[in-house]
Amino acid sequence: MRQQFLGALIGAAFGTVFVIVNSGDPLPAAAGWVLRALAVLALAAVVVLGVRAGGRPTLEDRPMFGPSYRVVVAGELVLLVAGFFALSLLHAPVQANVAWIATVVGLHFVALASAWKTRSILVVGVVLTVLGGTGLALLGGPALPWVPFVSGVLSGVTLLGGSLYGVRRA
Repeated sequence: MRQQFLGALIGAAFGTVFVIVNSGDPLPAAAGWVLRALAVLALAAVVVLGVRAGGRPTLEDRPMFGPSYRVVVAGELVLLVAGFFALSLLHAPVQANVAWIATVVGLHFVALASAWKTRSILVVGVVLTVLGGTGLALLGGPALPWVPFVSGVLSGVTLLGGSLYGVRRA
């Protein structure tokens, strides 16, 4: 399996999970189900396009999942755990978790864009970071119920869109 396809597949899978888990209230039930169905269709499209692309080389034959990737993922895990601990100590509402996840995953992509010397995922990283930060900013106000949509659903759509872009380019 090509490395870039595997990366797009991972991003699409996580994007689908973001949408499925966070497409509940305050969205109308029908809208939530439509978003979930579209996310699954987008994941299927990533799979089909990735398989059709075959084994063409990507990233100029540089490894995607080498040492720099492992350092970024290790940093991501540390930030996630530390952030969850801090949110717990602060008695933050449960919606804070998805906002924190989106923020850290966004930073993960920004770091990977630098490590892989590719700008294509930088946009995804910046958008996810902004959506996560926006969700964190909404925690203290009346828009709190919308945090899962802003930081979860929109982040999932961003991951799915980035994955589709990646497999289409390959």
